[in-house]
Amino acid sequence: MDLELKDAVVLVTGASRGLGAAIALRLASEGARVVAAARSKGALDEVAGRGGGRISVIEADLRDERAVAGLADGVVDRHGRIDGLVNNAGIAPAGRFADQDPAVWKETMAVNVIAPMLLAQAAGRHMIAQGGGRIVNVASTTGVRGKPHLAGYSASKGAVVRLTEALAAEWAAKNVQVNCLAPGAFRTDAQRAVLDSPDLLERRVARIPARRIAEPDELVPLACLLVSPLSSFTTGAIFVVDGGESGKL
Repeated sequence: MDLELKDAVVLVTGASRGLGAAIALRLASEGARVVAAARSKGALDEVAGRGGGRISVIEADLRDERAVAGLADGVVDRHGRIDGLVNNAGIAPAGRFADQDPAVWKETMAVNVIAPMLLAQAAGRHMIAQGGGRIVNVASTTGVRGKPHLAGYSASKGAVVRLTEALAAEWAAKNVQVNCLAPGAFRTDAQRAVLDSPDLLERRVARIPARRIAEPDELVPLACLLVSPLSSFTTGAIFVVDGGESGKL
């Protein structure tokens, strides 16, 4: 299927590894001009080297509000427009809530909520002015159902879900679609502690009806479709991709 992404300009955050890298590479293979953003310049360059010349990089720390606010403008300065934004970057500090330092929450909210908000705001202005665009926010199943020892992460991803719905309703008439992916357990660095422990992995897989951890490429096609013009009547949707974990009784 042709996703009609040839020469579409898409900004992907957290694109140096895991889900972000996989999404950036597939978008490039579909013909998009991808701007990959993350903190690790070396890792970004490695991803760009696999992108067939269709991925450029921007080194950015999403805890820096000024830098975040200028990312979308930088993409437009470089390419003349911005057709898609994938807000993928995030952090997930774990810990017992009773003992957690408020500073951990502040950093989590800065990266997981404030940065996507600023990016959506800046990109959205350009999209409205140019006649449309698409935003995909990557949340988590913890944004749908909170998890113990991940209170801050759960709260931040829940905020991303509600932000998605609010922006979708506000911008639908402007031809800007805003949707959300809520992935479960994927084989990325975020699951490293589980993947490296046979006991933890066995217990984690036992909670998933599909009885396995997903590969990053299993989220990518849906992400690309939501960035594509083919999804022009899909907005405000939350797509849970977790092998049935959230839906089981």
